[in-house]
Amino acid sequence: MGLLGAAAGGAGAREAVVAGQFYPADRAELAAFADAALSPGDSRKPAGEIVAVLAPHAGYVFSGKMAGLAYSFIDDSYDTVVILATGHTEEVKGAALLASDFYQTPLGKVLPDRELASALMKASPLFEDRPSAHVREHAVEVQLPFLQRRLKKPFKLLAAVLNTKDLKSLKTIGAALAASLKGKKVLLVISTDFSHYPGRAAAAASDGAMRLAIESLDPELVWTASRYLLDKKIPALETCACGEAALEAGMEAARLLGARSFLTLKISDSYAERPFPGPDRVVGYISGLFLKSGKPSDLRLSKEEKEVLLKEARLTLENHFADKEPPSGLEADPRLNLPGAVFVTLTKGGKLRGCVGTIVPAMTLMDAVRYGAFSAAFRDGRFPSLDREELPEIKIEVSVLSPLAPVRAADIKPRLHGVVAVKGGRSGLFLPQVWEQIPDKENFMGELCEQKAGLPRDCWKDPETQLYSFTVDPFEEEEKTPPASAASAAAAAQ
Repeated sequence: MGLLGAAAGGAGAREAVVAGQFYPADRAELAAFADAALSPGDSRKPAGEIVAVLAPHAGYVFSGKMAGLAYSFIDDSYDTVVILATGHTEEVKGAALLASDFYQTPLGKVLPDRELASALMKASPLFEDRPSAHVREHAVEVQLPFLQRRLKKPFKLLAAVLNTKDLKSLKTIGAALAASLKGKKVLLVISTDFSHYPGRAAAAASDGAMRLAIESLDPELVWTASRYLLDKKIPALETCACGEAALEAGMEAARLLGARSFLTLKISDSYAERPFPGPDRVVGYISGLFLKSGKPSDLRLSKEEKEVLLKEARLTLENHFADKEPPSGLEADPRLNLPGAVFVTLTKGGKLRGCVGTIVPAMTLMDAVRYGAFSAAFRDGRFPSLDREELPEIKIEVSVLSPLAPVRAADIKPRLHGVVAVKGGRSGLFLPQVWEQIPDKENFMGELCEQKAGLPRDCWKDPETQLYSFTVDPFEEEEKTPPASAASAAAAAQ
């Protein structure tokens, strides 16, 4: 049965549609390419069971070797392979399955796991049998030859394409998959490319940030990072991951199936893999494995990154006084392109001169520092705007906030926790540093309610008041030593 039969949902073949375009149509040539890509040389298999594979889906001349690298580490036998892929050709509300028809490649056919498909469609209306979403889609098809050559026995396939932007739906899809796959010999494959189509430097910055987000094993961080990177309006950057929906659903499934870390095997781009057409328009690729060993990246800032952020905070103020526009591109360090919630505090002579920030991430970390520095200097209503003459006397502190967590008043820990109080549309926040001025918990919480939130002083004891705790990673500029006079320098030398 050809494409018309597949589109109509009949039990037949979904013919290979990109053979001869994305990969060789000749059986022998395709087998030779896949076998070579599956033999990466002296690479050692990582410790820990592989839960899922992340592989690019571009034409083999661009990303085939990177896809083969990921598959080279998997076991040689699975009962079922689940491929979550991009839906390039048709908008779908959840996960569009090819529940009855089988996929065909030059290497043969791959039968569907009808039982698994049926169970998923019963579990959630987000799963639907929609062959039309697979008719022209390449993101599943290009993965199959690697699996057909790597696995020693026939396997069944659950093929799904996704493109919804609703994170809640994607996490529901991932959770349903995990529940259906537990205890089975199944490989999960996430088929996605990354940045389209910036220059190489911007691609590296965007892909690097997405890689770090993936390594956190937090689908919400991937979702948020993608949006804030796109908010930067980088020239020609159309998407940070064309398979973002598949990635987020797949990460949720992998996490629930026991993945504890993500190992990046290789990060690259189309020009690096095949120098064509040029370095000014590329597609980014990441190849990697979700493993049951290790632990998620904690994304702690290095000393050097903290110094960069402090310098940028001061430069933001200097640029304002010099009438210079702030930078608008991505940072070379991918960590600084991830979302960040930051407060910037200005002090003068040891006294507060301004403090502004965001409670939750609303932009990239670097932009959050710029925003906090500018707002603390010129938009903190408690103080007049900063004068140019004051700037040399200003000391800057940056506090990077952890995610907010609901907390009971009894569990708030002095000196460790910052606290947010919310009630009736009013809210207030104290950073953990405030404990140094108000060490008594009753007074700390009372001032938070009364001074910061404009609520009754004992609102924190009210069950209707929502309390949230957070921690901070604070860092500040070093004290500047005034230059010594000639006389004092001579005296000190004696």
